[in-house]
Amino acid sequence: MHASITAAYLARYRSAAADSPVDLLPLTGAQRRFLIARRLAPQHRSDVVPLFFTYPRGTLDLDRLARAAVAVAAHHPALCGGFATVRGTPVLRTGGPSAEAARIAVAPGGTARAALREALLDWPAGGPALRLLVAADPGGDEELLVVALDHAACDEQSLGVLTAELGAAYERDEPPAAGPTSQELADYRQAVESQLAAEDAAAGPAAQAHWGRRLGALTGAGGGTATATGMLGERLPAAEGAARRAVFPALLDAVGSAAHRLYRAEESTRPEAGGGALALGYPWGGRAESAPGVLGCFLNTLVHPATAGPAADLDVLADAWWDDLDQAGTPFDEVVRAARAAGSPWSGGLDALLTLEDLHRRPPLALGGVDGRETHLAGRPLAAPLAVSASHGDDLLIRLAWDRDRFPETEARAAFGELLAVLGHHLHARPDPGRVS
Repeated sequence: MHASITAAYLARYRSAAADSPVDLLPLTGAQRRFLIARRLAPQHRSDVVPLFFTYPRGTLDLDRLARAAVAVAAHHPALCGGFATVRGTPVLRTGGPSAEAARIAVAPGGTARAALREALLDWPAGGPALRLLVAADPGGDEELLVVALDHAACDEQSLGVLTAELGAAYERDEPPAAGPTSQELADYRQAVESQLAAEDAAAGPAAQAHWGRRLGALTGAGGGTATATGMLGERLPAAEGAARRAVFPALLDAVGSAAHRLYRAEESTRPEAGGGALALGYPWGGRAESAPGVLGCFLNTLVHPATAGPAADLDVLADAWWDDLDQAGTPFDEVVRAARAAGSPWSGGLDALLTLEDLHRRPPLALGGVDGRETHLAGRPLAAPLAVSASHGDDLLIRLAWDRDRFPETEARAAFGELLAVLGHHLHARPDPGRVS
């Protein structure tokens, strides 16, 4: 039996850490993937997780915001120091808070949204891990705040922690600490080591056999980073009762249908694009149950084989999805290995991405006694040619973003309409087409 990818990484990490004059912390599988993707991306661009909020103009005190950012970062090792490669091994080099707050100038005739979009594209290669950027339209009555993190330092569970702590730190406005305490460093190390142990244990023969069966038919049609992107959005009624439990499998089917519609449009130039199963990736998981609840990146990327055809039998699809969740700890690299061993030409590129966020887990960002109104920014880079984000709170917000260089807008709108129709079929919702923007 081959050694797991996690075990091989740990051996290299321990060798590098033993010879290092400074303290180095290991990385989870997700963190390593983000750093590898960064090296392969154009301009070595980081994968960034942003949240956007609007406030009445004059609400935000930039100096106070900067102190709050540093105060929060100082207590979280993932937001201190910086990611580095030591003797070919990716690690987190410990250090002081890696955070900043800045006001972004808006060019004459420009907009706050465009200015912030450009600032996010120009993310510094060496950090900081946490950036709070503020911009306002000239003469406008609102200002826009983006809370942005290096994805290697955060996951969905981290966002709720972060917004709560930012609001509290802004309110207290106390001098920040110089960096994490020894206990905070120990807790973070324990959480990462628990995650790595779980990843190693989840890479065995049973998991390899499961993912080989599930993903052996992937065609490997998609993949690639998209920088010129568009976005469509729709708000649906929140799912209640049994329908709430069906939201994610319903989304898997709906996004798969939309992806196949888009890829079929490419069949004239890429015959493989609309044929077999497409790789639909989605983040899942979190910290091991025994691990401290630290801020960081502990998610795994799971892969659903999206097949072409009419709306699926949701019970059958959900049963297969639950079987996948039984193997959710298998690291992504091991999943790719299993698929290729089963005969797939897939190299790990994703044809589409799906994320679902439960907004009840994340409090609004209150600054200066004012709750920020969350908004969304179109045009950001994507890690796949198609990405669908669903936010479930008082309603169900569905956003589809796509690669404009690859798919015409008419095809994207048709695919979004199909997505909404399949989702409505499963959840008995009736979307109002007038709300598509």
